[in-house]
Amino acid sequence: MARLAEFALRHRLLVVLFWVLMVPVGGFAAGKTADRLTLDFSLPGQPGYQTEKQILATFGNGGSNPPTIAVVTVPEGTTVGQQLPRITAVFDEVEAALPGTRFVDYAETKNPVFLTDDKRTTYALVYPTEFKSFTDVGPDVAMKPILEKASRSTGLDFAVTGYNLLAQGTDDPGAPSLLAETLVGALGALAVLVFLFASFLALVPLVIAAVSILTTFTIVLLGTYVFDISFVVQFLIALVGLGVAVDYSLLVVNRWREERAHGRDNHDAVVVAMNYAGHAVVASAGTVAISLCALLVIPVPLLRSMGIGGMLIPLVSTLVILTLLPALLGSIGPKVDWPRIRHEGRPSRAWSAWGRLVVRWRWVAAGVALAILAALIIPIFGIKIGQAQTDSLSSGGPAYETLQRLREGGVPSGVVSPMEVLVKGSDLEAATGAAVDAATKVDGVAAAFAPDNAQWRKDGYALVGVIPTEETVDSTKAHVVTRVKDALLGVPGVVGIAGVGATVLDYINAVYKKFPYSLGLIALVTFVLLVRTFRSILLPVKAVLLNIVSVSATFGATVLFWQEGHGSEQVFGIAPTGAVTFWLPVLIFAFLFGLSMDYEVFILARMREEYDKTGDTDAAVVAGLARTGRLVTGAALILFMAFLALTSSPGTDIKVFATALGIGILLDATVVRALLVPALVSLFGRWNWWLPAWAARPLRVQPHAALPEQRRPESAPQHSPARAGD
Repeated sequence: MARLAEFALRHRLLVVLFWVLMVPVGGFAAGKTADRLTLDFSLPGQPGYQTEKQILATFGNGGSNPPTIAVVTVPEGTTVGQQLPRITAVFDEVEAALPGTRFVDYAETKNPVFLTDDKRTTYALVYPTEFKSFTDVGPDVAMKPILEKASRSTGLDFAVTGYNLLAQGTDDPGAPSLLAETLVGALGALAVLVFLFASFLALVPLVIAAVSILTTFTIVLLGTYVFDISFVVQFLIALVGLGVAVDYSLLVVNRWREERAHGRDNHDAVVVAMNYAGHAVVASAGTVAISLCALLVIPVPLLRSMGIGGMLIPLVSTLVILTLLPALLGSIGPKVDWPRIRHEGRPSRAWSAWGRLVVRWRWVAAGVALAILAALIIPIFGIKIGQAQTDSLSSGGPAYETLQRLREGGVPSGVVSPMEVLVKGSDLEAATGAAVDAATKVDGVAAAFAPDNAQWRKDGYALVGVIPTEETVDSTKAHVVTRVKDALLGVPGVVGIAGVGATVLDYINAVYKKFPYSLGLIALVTFVLLVRTFRSILLPVKAVLLNIVSVSATFGATVLFWQEGHGSEQVFGIAPTGAVTFWLPVLIFAFLFGLSMDYEVFILARMREEYDKTGDTDAAVVAGLARTGRLVTGAALILFMAFLALTSSPGTDIKVFATALGIGILLDATVVRALLVPALVSLFGRWNWWLPAWAARPLRVQPHAALPEQRRPESAPQHSPARAGD
């Protein structure tokens, strides 16, 4: 670290010039990267996905993409049967306007599942073409003007609904844009930085973040020419990149100010700050990279791609901080550190007092923290994996009201997530008939049908539609797919089942059965890295276990707030989701494990440094909190406000993701890092610092015996400035 700092200071002009040139390059790359990212949602080897591939290859529509539902209600005193010719004429016009889609309605099947109890409302399922780009428009876009015109000319009431339409959220024009949310988050971050530094230094972490994010986009763009990278990575770069770069910059800049306040010249202050804070940054970056890179263990291209792209974020941020930041501090640092309202010569009195309080009442502090975490962890045992129920996707608007009309009329709620059974054979009539008969008898199935037309039979394949009685969007309701599959085992020609429920089961099988291996890899590699960083066995064990506990508590709080609805309706006006969307837990874990470990490294690295000076664990706890408590809280608050701004997005999944990360960061920075960590370090005493020779030797660090404590009479240690050569 010291040699790297010396290099950056000696060549600061070249270093700054290099990163300045990377800004326009990164800006260009950011604009081009989105077009190069892939929309790969594949689940290789999973039965539902393999069936979906064949359906898309043969028919070009359907699969896991749920159908849009065109609904029509006839005037009071008449029935659908009486108005069927007029309804069919409109649906034929809609079908002609949507080439490549697949239709099925009451006129085609004569199945009563397509009618409400009063026979006044019917609907058509419109299976969309394959989703290839976010610029693709759903069938509802082309359908709406035709249906609106038909409503005026025929006197019939046409409308559109469907899962995807409800998932888009509100159409309220007053809903904030993503740009507005980003600006709110940036302003919040700036406000916290101004409070922490009380000078123009507040702008430096934002400059580092901007350079880091743009440089990461450049590398990702180059990476897209070598392998596929998911579209999700661009959001990871912006979100994690901002948090990581700001957090790391805070640590280094604050240490630089502290050394200058103790009388060092600017050059030495930069070197010492890099030697200590820079070392903590490298360790922190390693834990974030590990948590994201461990996604490679899961055999899902989407998650593996996120692991590769996400791993670059902390590595690039660290490279910028270890080169550009010392160059800036060594040149313009003292000039922008104005006005000097806040001084770092003394540790924070408030955090010193808090540290002494925790040390004095360490058993109580540990007990209270563990009780809070245990209460939040309990709900995780009731977690359901899948997708949000339609009730939580929207609470108003035409799509919501149309779906309610169907439900109130007795149409099963599973109409939003039908299954598709793929059949192959020479006698499709017999095969589909047998499949329909077998599926209809399954408990949880409302109806099955197999239209005999070119849209449903092609190239030796045929499709059987199955409507379940309930939405198959979570791990408990999706098991009707397994029951249908079992019922079809003896039916000749059945290839497989696709649809939303099949996709949910595929993800559970592909992701969550492999997740323990991913968790084990993360824990093992993080442990080894932290042993070298802290020169201890116990501290890394505690850090890994507390991180898992902290993330588990976050999941429990998410289940409580969203799945069970204890807060979602009051805060956001959204009904309980009933499940946590299948891609969210893994992504939330990867984010939180790395980001929250940052705070652990920041605090424990400073405690280790203070212990090496004093030999007194309690004094090290107080001094470590006094020096890092304000920074960790400020860094957590910056991320929390960014996530808070993101919750104003209309989509429910984005709200769940943002609130989970916000709760997790806040919980980790308060209950875990400010209460439980210092209490446990104080309780473990000298065993915190024990590193036997057999563990130290392969890691090339000095062993450390569990020496008796060197208690100091004063309640908190006085500052003992490090020498320039330390």
